[in-house]
Amino acid sequence: MALSKVNFNSMNVTPSASKAIKFNSGNNGLETGDIGGSLVLIKTTTISSSTGDVSFIHGASDVVFDSTYKEYIFSFINIHGTSDPGGIRFQGTTDGTNFNIATTSTNFRAYHAEDDSAAAVAYATGYDQAQGTGFQYLTATHGNDNDQSEVIKFHIYEPSSTTFVKNYIARSNGSNDGNYTTSMFTAGYLNTTSAVTGLKFALDTGNIESATIKMYGVL
Repeated sequence: MALSKVNFNSMNVTPSASKAIKFNSGNNGLETGDIGGSLVLIKTTTISSSTGDVSFIHGASDVVFDSTYKEYIFSFINIHGTSDPGGIRFQGTTDGTNFNIATTSTNFRAYHAEDDSAAAVAYATGYDQAQGTGFQYLTATHGNDNDQSEVIKFHIYEPSSTTFVKNYIARSNGSNDGNYTTSMFTAGYLNTTSAVTGLKFALDTGNIESATIKMYGVL
């Protein structure tokens, strides 16, 4: 096998944000191009007063929820609720109105008390579903002290597919009503082959008092 040297004079690698170096069709030519897996910020939602829930529906408020992206990521930053306790939950819709898709899920969590009185890692049987149509928990009990909040990273894959169910995974951490740090791991699927066109997030009790939520599409 013969090896060829790259002609460095033929390189077209002008610095560009979020680009990678790749070969082009020229003789020993390189250029910058798109990086697979880069994030595109679709929408930022800021909650600054008591809100019952927050929805992301395709076509509403510039939300894109279609085949443009194969994966969507929601980043929840410092969610603070009015109730003590309360858990953040979600559901999906195929018609933009009804949020009751059957879901099968699994959860486990790790926790540690501020005073070091308790710590464990365990399967969280009270937070999963088996073909349930209720809202799916992404966090455990939430604390409403002024300094308490939760963070979540939620992924859903190819929601516009009309072939496959809609898999999702989430990781959360928060300071809860018992002064624990609680980290929950959630995974499951929305059991529908219809396109999922939106998601709704809400506390199980009380309202969301403040939060920043960022919705990304993954190229």
